[in-house]
Amino acid sequence: MNKSRFSGKKLWRIPQQGKVKGVCAGIAHYLDIPVTLVRVIVVLSMIFGLFMFTLIAYIALSYVLEPMPPHAEQATPLRADELLDALSDEMAQNEHKLRQLERYVTSETFSVRSRFRQL
Repeated sequence: MNKSRFSGKKLWRIPQQGKVKGVCAGIAHYLDIPVTLVRVIVVLSMIFGLFMFTLIAYIALSYVLEPMPPHAEQATPLRADELLDALSDEMAQNEHKLRQLERYVTSETFSVRSRFRQL
């Protein structure tokens, strides 16, 4: 799992799931967070003094981002529980390798070989 969380993902607009242009839905899909959370953040940013910045960013993103094609949803990345399962499996394999290495280093064979190397 050396890849970044966002590698292979593309930021789209999702008009089918959006209220206005689908920008918030696209951002939510890209970040794997609920779309309601993104909408709440947008509204709060508009209320707390970033109205013009948020509005300009939303309008710019609505023109810059392409709408998500229907086939793009099929290539969704692993879900969080699948990622955790894969990480757990990798950690178990690494723990097994570490135990084997520890067993070898603490064995008689290792101490005998290291003493022969010192001669």
